[in-house]
Amino acid sequence: MKITKLVVASHNAGKIAEIKTLLAPLKIEVQSAAELRLGDVEETGTTFEENAKIKANAISLMCGLPCLADDSGLCVDVLDGRPGVYSARYAPDRNFKEGMKMLLNEIKESGSNNRKAHFSCCLALACPNQKTKIFEGRVDGSIAQYPKGSNGFGYDPIFIPEGYEQTFAELGDDVKNQISHRRRALEKFIQELK
Repeated sequence: MKITKLVVASHNAGKIAEIKTLLAPLKIEVQSAAELRLGDVEETGTTFEENAKIKANAISLMCGLPCLADDSGLCVDVLDGRPGVYSARYAPDRNFKEGMKMLLNEIKESGSNNRKAHFSCCLALACPNQKTKIFEGRVDGSIAQYPKGSNGFGYDPIFIPEGYEQTFAELGDDVKNQISHRRRALEKFIQELK
């Protein structure tokens, strides 16, 4: 599959920067839905895959170009996978500091010592007149006792990836971009392009 121009169906600056960085070696012109002044698409699905497909198909229809949409989130075992598909909307006004505080309180209130969690990413590629393709990635880890680090975005300050003792926010973008759930999904997408 040959793609020279790609629209990323997102208005999340952190997510867009991560995707652009990871796709830079492919020499694909990447623009975001925000840069093209395309509106947000309502996520009405109940799974990461459903939401990614909804966004990719809608944005591809709006602009007539191939579109890559990402739906991803943090899934905490002791909270039955929450916040999951509601990760961005977990706290009022999409305030991740408040969301982390709420999440840590819920874990504490559960009375469990289980802090296992994972980040999940589902990418959907929608191209005009073609079937939507799905690429998934996951990184396992655990939830820190409190937020640590200043890099990254979202829940990065409380997620410790398996094999590390620091949060994504402490590890920094260079390390995170090598091991993240989004990286793993994008690697599958890149293989599709070769």
